[in-house]
Amino acid sequence: MSRPSAGHRLKRLLALLPWLAAHPGSTVTEIGERFGLTPKQLEDDLAVVWMVGVPPYTPDQLIDVEFDGDRVSINLGSYFKRPLRLTTDQALALVTAGQSLVSVPGTDPEGPLARGLAKLATALQVDPAEAMAVHLGEAASEILDRLRGGIESGRRVQIDYYSYGRDERSRRDVDPHRIWAEGGSWYLAGWCHKAEGPRVFRMDRIAGVEVLDIAASTTPEAGETATFSPTATDAAVTLDLDPEAAWVADYYPHENVEERDDGRIQVVLPVASTRWLEQLLVRLGPAATVVGLAGDLPQHPGADAARRVLDRYRG
Repeated sequence: MSRPSAGHRLKRLLALLPWLAAHPGSTVTEIGERFGLTPKQLEDDLAVVWMVGVPPYTPDQLIDVEFDGDRVSINLGSYFKRPLRLTTDQALALVTAGQSLVSVPGTDPEGPLARGLAKLATALQVDPAEAMAVHLGEAASEILDRLRGGIESGRRVQIDYYSYGRDERSRRDVDPHRIWAEGGSWYLAGWCHKAEGPRVFRMDRIAGVEVLDIAASTTPEAGETATFSPTATDAAVTLDLDPEAAWVADYYPHENVEERDDGRIQVVLPVASTRWLEQLLVRLGPAATVVGLAGDLPQHPGADAARRVLDRYRG
């Protein structure tokens, strides 16, 4: 089973704690639906919160988690009540993060968030529109609008979708549940009636959308926004990675990581498709060495892919 990276869990907690503080008494089900968490994931995340605080680590300087049956409340430490003092780098990072939200299609460019960012940018003597560029990935505005319309009206949609892993194009009836941007791409999560299960679709691979006159028959499930959910039957690859390629363990779901004294790591990655593995190995080049393969995978996936690329150039 894959283990989320420390960085991913930290980002999740940074979003979760302020929301819990503003919504005391929320149920485990409500929290799970909002953040895409199972009860076990929520319990594991909150298990570390009570250790968070500042010296001298007295009760008033720690974050307190309270469970009342199925309801959860958060009491923040007293240091959260002091005015926030930001360094220049922190303030600029905040402007950048806020600007990414303003850049989402449909967000009011003159709304409260935009006005607050303008005040902070003025204090920093920067123009957020010129000092930084926020790229949330490619998604045709017409497709984005139709999918949002399907979600808001609770109707099923039919998408014309290209599957990269299978290299095929198909039409699928989908109950649309969520739309979000992650890692430079837009995604749609929903129930695919062709696959008869929850699926995540990259929106830059959706060629067309038709909103059907059929009510959606499913509801969002916890964890369905994971762009890849490995299973026990998936193939797997074991890689030895140089220090400059260690980011792979933070970016992709993995089953095991072994760190070595020289900075290299060995990681086991589940593989959804051979095409994805080939692309990753060509990208990593000599910084990655395949030391083990499990499942239906070619013996030399990286070399095979590189050879095909070279043949195309020769042609």
